Amino acid sequence: MDRLNDSPNLMIVSDLDCTMVDHDDPGNLALLRFNALWEAYYRRNSLLVFSTGRSPTSYRRLRKKRPLLTPDITIMSVGTEIAYGESMVPDDDWKQYLDNNWDRKAITEETAKFPELIPQPETEHRPHKVSFYVEKGKASEVILALSKCLEKRRLDVKIIYSSGTALDLLPQGAGKGQALAYILEKFKADGRGPINTLVCGDSGNDAELFSVPEVYGVMVSNSQEELLQWYANNAKGNPKIIHATERCSAGIIQAIGNFSVGPNLSPRDIVGETVGNFFSREHEVVKFYIFYERWRRGEIENSEQNVQTLKSTFHHAGSFVHPSGVEKNRLQILDAFEKFYGDKQGISFQVWVDRVNFAEISLGSWQVKFDKWELSGKGLQGCSTKVLMNSKVDSPDEFIWMHLHQTWLDGSGQNDDDKIWFI
Repeated sequence: MDRLNDSPNLMIVSDLDCTMVDHDDPGNLALLRFNALWEAYYRRNSLLVFSTGRSPTSYRRLRKKRPLLTPDITIMSVGTEIAYGESMVPDDDWKQYLDNNWDRKAITEETAKFPELIPQPETEHRPHKVSFYVEKGKASEVILALSKCLEKRRLDVKIIYSSGTALDLLPQGAGKGQALAYILEKFKADGRGPINTLVCGDSGNDAELFSVPEVYGVMVSNSQEELLQWYANNAKGNPKIIHATERCSAGIIQAIGNFSVGPNLSPRDIVGETVGNFFSREHEVVKFYIFYERWRRGEIENSEQNVQTLKSTFHHAGSFVHPSGVEKNRLQILDAFEKFYGDKQGISFQVWVDRVNFAEISLGSWQVKFDKWELSGKGLQGCSTKVLMNSKVDSPDEFIWMHLHQTWLDGSGQNDDDKIWFI
């Protein structure tokens, strides 16, 4: 990735469904904890990779429903598609590699002979992936018979069964593990291989990730039977692979601490801290929006101390440009902040920041850029944000916000109650 000049300190490679995303956690509590940890401590010098069985269409659909960060690399369709950056630029070399000895038409002819195979939605059938559902009790028999049919036609195909229902046929050289190995090789060729790599999964199609040499691995506590069986047969006793006691994103955070590859205390887990005493520009931004979320949800005390600390965060001459283009001064924003304490109490309301990065524009003066998102019953809203902040004269390790400017991100709109509030 061109974003980093040096080797990443850490590269996290995570499955999405039931690993990064807990579908039994409507409040997204663990995922938001991970997001805050990543943006506060890792975004500047590490890489985030999502490795999912979802197609690009299904992946984008998930992003509109859950507070997912923007990954540096996205591996989709069970390792048959690789894309880079926010714009998801496809890796054409990987596509060409998978084209070798891949006869999709012949494969579909063979799978049509098995009525037990129920086709997945058309969006999940990709150029190098043919996908079905099959009942768990019939899976072994079907896989064995199908394998023989494919061998007779000399089709070099990999069959992957996961989550007790999904059966995918891929080129033999594809898969989540092969895609990761390919990416790591590209980094090494540039002399920028990650210092540490942590892979995270819960189901059968994640097993290959744990076989990539020199990686750390975490099977989250809610892992599927087929992944645990793979571990028992292939990796039991390997100190670099653990079965977490925590679910999903919380298990990933647990693994970061277990392997000592970096900080594992999320800013959301720091009790008693309000908006002061930050440790970095990134941490400053992350903690402010945690405070903002909790203030609006009425989860922290509406105390004079919190109000005064908030006031000291913003310069007395500070200005704020709302995404609509309306500019407000510090007093107007602080007045609104106090007035709307607890306006989201008892309802779904989640806030997070994404892609936090900074640049020093003069001695002690910084421009911080990030995307700020809100997810509520009214849907997903986001804005691109720029903040000018200075080091405090009497405390250089603390910062004061001078100016904030926001513009709506594509697909976001303005609600009536956001005319003042969206900051």
